[in-house]
Amino acid sequence: MSGYGAPTASGAGATQGLDYRVAHLADHLAAGDLGELGVRIELRGEAVSLTGTVPSAQCRDDVLRMAREELSGIAVHSDIVVADSSAPDHAEEVE
Repeated sequence: MSGYGAPTASGAGATQGLDYRVAHLADHLAAGDLGELGVRIELRGEAVSLTGTVPSAQCRDDVLRMAREELSGIAVHSDIVVADSSAPDHAEEVE
């Protein structure tokens, strides 16, 4: 007996599809104009979590836009921070 076409547990097919969509988003982030590798994408049940650090607010907005387009219909939670690249306002004390 073949496993081809066998019924799957509820949600199993949806999870595989979501895994594919998450991998597709990761590929787009890495290979696209952003070349963003500082963002981690994790599957958390029925939602996706984005974490990491990006160089600018515009980059963060672009990553979130891409994630929402790529993962439409899926809850996307973001904990992406913008790196502070401003000059220090005081001298560092070295002991």
